[in-house]
Amino acid sequence: MSGGLDKIDYKILSVLQQDASLSAAEVAESVGLSQSPCWRRIQRLKDDGYITKIVALLDRQKLGLRAQLFVQVKVVKNDRASLAEFSEAIRAFPEVMECHVVLGVFDFLLRVVAKDMDAYETFYFEKLSRVPHILEVTSYVAASEIKTTTAWPLQI
Repeated sequence: MSGGLDKIDYKILSVLQQDASLSAAEVAESVGLSQSPCWRRIQRLKDDGYITKIVALLDRQKLGLRAQLFVQVKVVKNDRASLAEFSEAIRAFPEVMECHVVLGVFDFLLRVVAKDMDAYETFYFEKLSRVPHILEVTSYVAASEIKTTTAWPLQI
């Protein structure tokens, strides 16, 4: 275990990853604590930054976001200024769900969603291709999802 978390903390985090809408009493029952100590632990986990946000996960397909692509981006120069400018531009695009700096042949890996391929094409030509310092873009269409999760693999 790491950073001051004990087995009960990990159990609480695991329960909350599965359903953050549970009340403190319901979480407490799941992990074998009474409500007040469980609530205090949840607050500490929030205060210490282990729980960064509580959100509702939405169904991308039901929302009509049928296209999901993984996009490799290589920039012209790998200097800090170029990378910072690229990063700032990418953060402004709601279509970009994730952006990672990667080591290897390309510099960034994006996960992009769009209504369909026409919408992705519009995103590409009207937004992504206009970002400064891009040398090359390679897009891969995800045909289907085998696994998607937001739950971290916690060791309990």
